[in-house]
Amino acid sequence: QVQLVESGGGLVQAGGSLRLSCAASGRTFSTYSMAWFRQAPGKEREIVSAISWNGDSTYYADSVKGRFTISRDNAKNTVFLQMTSLEPEDTAIYYCAADSIFGFTSALLYKYWGQGTQVTVSS
Repeated sequence: QVQLVESGGGLVQAGGSLRLSCAASGRTFSTYSMAWFRQAPGKEREIVSAISWNGDSTYYADSVKGRFTISRDNAKNTVFLQMTSLEPEDTAIYYCAADSIFGFTSALLYKYWGQGTQVTVSS
C-alpha cells in the first residue's frame, strides 16, 4: 500500500553534489522506515542509508558516511538523500525502499520499492 517514486539523479562531476528525492503515496507513510539502496553494473544491490519512521535513528554504509545525509519530511511524504563529495564509485542506480521495521540492511527484507534513479559521477 506504499508507492515510491525516486527523482533527482543525473550526471555530475567528481566532487559535486546531488539531492535525491523519494515521493511516497499511501495512507501510512509516516509509520514506515525508509532506506536507500544502490546497484552498480555487475554488482549486488547494497544498502546506502536508512532512517526510522520518526527520523530519530539513521544508518549509513561506511562507504558514504560523512558524505551522504538521509532525511525525511513526513508532512510531505518524502525521503531525501543529500549526496556530497561524490566519487566515480558512487555511480549506480539508486532505489528507495520501505518497510515497517528499522534496521534491515538486506534488500531482500524490504517490502516496497521504487523504480530507481540513475546517478553517474564522472572523473
